[in-house]
Formats: sequence, structure tokens, C-alpha cells
Amino acid sequence: MQLRSLLFVPGDRPDRMRKALTCGADALILDLEDSVVLEAKPAARRAVHAFLKDVEGSTTCLFVRVNPLDSGLVDEDLEALCDARPDGIMLPKAEGGASVAALDARLTSLGWTDGMILPITAETPSAIFSLGSYRGSSTRLCGLTWGAEDLPASIGAISARQEDGRYSAPYELARSLTLFAAHAAGVAAIETVYPAFRDPEGLAAYAQRGRRDGFTGMMAIHPSQIEIINAAFTPTDAQIAAARAVVELFENNPGAGALSIEGKMIDIPHLKAARRVLAMKTKDGS
Repeated sequence: MQLRSLLFVPGDRPDRMRKALTCGADALILDLEDSVVLEAKPAARRAVHAFLKDVEGSTTCLFVRVNPLDSGLVDEDLEALCDARPDGIMLPKAEGGASVAALDARLTSLGWTDGMILPITAETPSAIFSLGSYRGSSTRLCGLTWGAEDLPASIGAISARQEDGRYSAPYELARSLTLFAAHAAGVAAIETVYPAFRDPEGLAAYAQRGRRDGFTGMMAIHPSQIEIINAAFTPTDAQIAAARAVVELFENNPGAGALSIEGKMIDIPHLKAARRVLAMKTKDGS
């Protein structure tokens, strides 16, 4: 399963859901949480259910962001979705592997045995201290992502960003810990959204930074962002050629721990990185 780009769609906007299927995103996140006010949540549940039933068999991965486990709303969300069966559930305000295990148990109790779980980490202060606990929490765990809005709000911070748009130190820490937690758990590392959807240059730089640092995909808030995100998280022809050269060099020199290519020394970490590049497939399989 490829998760380069994941596009949020408000659950109370059924007109946007079908349009979103055509934008090229690897996944849609049908939102029942922050983008839907309390009074509209029942209608949103019905709209998401109807859409999921209508597009059964879609090649686009479909997640639903439910309300937090402690909200008093999540059981209604899950019961409304049970027979529509999205590909996965996005869990906001997750606080470590215990949250994933708890959601897994709720899904299983509903007879829902095949849904994935994608937690949003680092949205609360206590969540920071549980980022190392996701590994082994559930076979449903498919990735980890993080949010840069709820955490500063929860501690009374003015912003997560400096004047030049970069994250300040506390939120760079949350980002970094999520990145390492995902790789420690062996799941996809998903970068958070870039809110300025009318700034394609800034988005491209942000997405490329995420790929450089080790994220494998990114969330989006607007369809116009998808092409840029997909490009950032798809290896270029030059990167693929370079990776193939590294792999072939080691294959031609079995037992070697360090080799030289184009005047540079490479060793086993370079081989692992090359194999990762070659494992990244575009959506059409090319």
C-alpha cells in the first residue's frame, strides 16, 4: 500500500468527496472530527457511510478520521461506519500504543477485523512521552503522523512556527520523535499538513524536506497540493538509476562491506537506502 499523499475531506461535504477521488491522492481522509461541528456530526456520519457504500472497490485508499477515544463520540462514529468498512481509521489525539490497542479492541468487538489504524501522535503533552510505545501495539497499525496545531493550543502557545514559517524547537522535537517512532514501529511516516495551500513553492520545499528527512508521505488539505506532494515522495529517474547502480555494485561484489562508486565510498547503510528507493513505486506501478 502506497501512502504518498493523504487528502482531508470534511465529512459533512459529500459534494467534495467524489471530486476528491479524481485528484490523484493515494488516500482520502474523510473527516468526522475537527472539520465538523458537533451539531453536524450525525449528518456527516450518514454522508460518509453513503459515500463509502457508493464507492466500494475504489482504488483510492479511504480512511475516516473519527473523534478521539475520550470524546464520548467515537463509538457512534464506529457503529455508523461498521458495515461500510473504510480501509482504515485515523485516530486523533492518540496517546501511544495503548490508544491503538484500545481502538483495535473496539473494532474487533464490532466484528471489524480488517481495518487499518493510522494514529495522529503528539497532539497532547502526554502523547509526547508515549511515542516509543507504538511498536507491536497492533497488527492494524499502518503508519504514524503528527499534528502541529492541537499541541500548541493545548499548552497555550501562540504558534508552533517562527516568523519565517519554520517550526520552533518544541514542535521540531514532536516532528522528529514521530518520524523515529514510525520507523521504529516499521510503519509509514506521514508528514503533517502544509496549511498555506496557495503557496506551491513553499509546499514543494516543505514536502521535499520531509522526504529528505525520512518521511514517506504527507497529508494535504487541498486537492491542488496533491501533485506537488506526489512528486516529492516519488523517486526521480536519476535517483532510481543511482540506487540501481548501488544495488548492482554490491550484487557484483558479494561479501563486500564497503565499495567505491564515482569516487565515493559506500557501505551497507547506502545499500539499504538504495533498496528503499527502489521499493517506492508510483501509483500506476511504473
